[in-house]
Amino acid sequence: MREEQRTRVAEGAGFFAALDQSGGSTPRALALYGVPESAYSNDDEMFDLMHEFRARIMSSPAFTGERVLGAILFEQTMDRDVEGVAAPDYLWQRKGIVPFVKVDEGLANERDGVRLMKPFTKIDGLLARAVERRVFGTKMRSFISRADAGGIGANLDQQFGYARQILAAGLVPILEPEVDIHSDEKRQAEDMLKAGILERLADVDEPIMLKLSIPSADNFYADLIAHPKVLRVVALSGGYSQAEADERLARNRGLIASFSRALVQDLRHQQTDAEFNRTLEVAVDAIYRASVGP
Repeated sequence: MREEQRTRVAEGAGFFAALDQSGGSTPRALALYGVPESAYSNDDEMFDLMHEFRARIMSSPAFTGERVLGAILFEQTMDRDVEGVAAPDYLWQRKGIVPFVKVDEGLANERDGVRLMKPFTKIDGLLARAVERRVFGTKMRSFISRADAGGIGANLDQQFGYARQILAAGLVPILEPEVDIHSDEKRQAEDMLKAGILERLADVDEPIMLKLSIPSADNFYADLIAHPKVLRVVALSGGYSQAEADERLARNRGLIASFSRALVQDLRHQQTDAEFNRTLEVAVDAIYRASVGP
C-alpha cells in the first residue's frame, strides 16, 4: 500500500487538499463557511461542526483521487470517522486519496524575521497514532516574513530536525516554511530559502516533500522539483484568491497546489448538497487544471 501511495504522490497528476485548520484558525474557517461563533458554545461543539464541514468535502462526489492526490488532515480529523470509516482509510480506500496529518502545534512569536514552530510536545504519540491509522505522511508549517539569513537558517534547521524524526518513524514529512506573499523582501527571502534547503538536503537519507509559497519568479523551484531527495513540491495559496493562485501556479511547471482557503472559499454551510457539490466541483477542476499545466 505505501509503495502505491508513494508512487501516486511522486508521479500522479492532481493536487493536495489542505483540510488541517487547527484550533486557532477554526473559528475563522467556520465563519467563512457561514457558521458564526454563536452557533457553538465550546471547543467540542466547534470541532464537531468543523468535522462535519470536512466530512462533507471528503464525501462529495467532486472530491476523488482522479484529481486530488492527497489530503492533509488536522489531528482530530485523523482520529474521527467519515461515513463510519476511519478518515485516513476513507480517503485511501474509498477515494484513492493519500492521507497526511498536520503535526505542528502552532507558531512562536516572530524573531529575526521568522516565526518558528512552537516546540513539539506530543510528537512521539502523534506519529505512533499516524502510523497505526495508516497515514502516509505529515505536514508542519513555519513562517518567514523577512530576508534574514539567521532567521531563515534557524527556521530550516528546525524543519529539517523534525523531518529526520518523522522519517525515522516511517512517515514522509512535508516541510512548509511559508514565505509571506505580502513581504517587501519576498524575492530575497526565497533566494535564501532555496539555498538553505538545497544545502540541508544533502543530510537527509530519504526523500521529503516541500510546501512552499508560489515563487515571485516563475519556475524558481525547478531544481527542488527535480531533486532526488524531494518526493514532490506543492504550493500553498498564501492568501491569494483562488483565481490568482491558480493563475500564478499554472506558470510554474511541476509545481502543484496544496490549497486550503482557496479550495473552500465559495463553500457555504447554507448550500444544499447539490449546490455544495457543484461549487466544490468548480474549485477542484480549476485547481487541478492549474496544477497539471497546459
